Amino acid sequence: MKKPIPFLFLLIFVFISGCDENEVQQISKEGAVETIMNVDHLDQTHDIIITTHKVWIKNQLAKTIIYKDTIPSLGLTSQEAENSDGDTKTVSLKKDYEVYITVK
Repeated sequence: MKKPIPFLFLLIFVFISGCDENEVQQISKEGAVETIMNVDHLDQTHDIIITTHKVWIKNQLAKTIIYKDTIPSLGLTSQEAENSDGDTKTVSLKKDYEVYITVK
């Protein structure tokens, strides 16, 4: 039996890639939810997506919520790499997920 994908994972599947990125230099901690997403390579066939929410109230960290989900790996891709001597070589790298976040 396959493990169902959590609803949160479906909402926050993949992050902004190739678009204008509006990076916030400093968040207002008076009342905010800070979300951090990371996809790490777990092994040859699995990646792990880690979503961390930090809840800030009156400049105090009120709560930290962490979700971890195992997802299928996308496999390998080939890319040209160059060393410090200028020599190039084709190397295999693990494919990365694109992450998109929609906030309503």
